[in-house]
Amino acid sequence: MGTLILISGANGSGKSRYAERIVARTTGRRYYIATMRPCSEENLQRIEKHREQRKDLHFTTLECPTQVGTAAVKTGSVVLLEDVSNLLANAMFECGGDEMSVYADIEALLAHCRLLIAVTIAGLSADGYDGETAAYIRALNGLNQRLHDRAAAAVTMKDGTPLAEKGELDEIV
Repeated sequence: MGTLILISGANGSGKSRYAERIVARTTGRRYYIATMRPCSEENLQRIEKHREQRKDLHFTTLECPTQVGTAAVKTGSVVLLEDVSNLLANAMFECGGDEMSVYADIEALLAHCRLLIAVTIAGLSADGYDGETAAYIRALNGLNQRLHDRAAAAVTMKDGTPLAEKGELDEIV
């Protein structure tokens, strides 16, 4: 069973760059699991930005908008999962999944890797929303809490600054 590091924060907080810096400290086979389904020009620009950021990290990129637990990763590798919030949205709105099914899917992925660095959006509130949007936000917050509890280390990014919440990265990486 692999080790989980959770990197959370708002959009634009530096989560991805920080996760990539952690990966750069590792050795061995590296996978980048991309979960975003591009549906706008902004999405395509974000994807290109992330590709450029990670070009020197020698990732094998796998497009897995759902079912990351079945991703073709070699046992004992390092995996960067980008990101949990997209994975949950895809599962809920396309496949009838929920918080627990996505958590189980991530656990299945963890069974194959040495280190899983999961990036997620945090700090969302369901206040002022109803229906599917409120249900998604509540599910994301619940999933993030489960992953935080499971993680060996957790970091929240705020304005590009990592704030350690749990564990010691130097002992893990």
